[in-house]
Amino acid sequence: MLKKNAQPIATILSEFFDENPELKTSVAEHRAVSAWRELLGEGVSHYTKNVYFRRNVLHVQLSSSVLRAELIMNKRNLIDKLNEHAGMEIVKDIVFR
Repeated sequence: MLKKNAQPIATILSEFFDENPELKTSVAEHRAVSAWRELLGEGVSHYTKNVYFRRNVLHVQLSSSVLRAELIMNKRNLIDKLNEHAGMEIVKDIVFR
């Protein structure tokens, strides 16, 4: 049986998120936090203690000062990659502690 109003799920979700920008932002924030471990790999994840997102700033707690210094030098590139993975420009800054 064919439905007259059949649409792809991607179209329906896109319309839903366009109607609910707060939810779209919340999903993008979650993607940015989860992308930290995915994009930087197992080596950096080993030294990462805590990652959370607050007011467009990603806070990352690290146990290695050497790694912290290297990540600070690559901060702009990391922000770009995280925003690309999140699907929108959600990360404005990263604070390393």
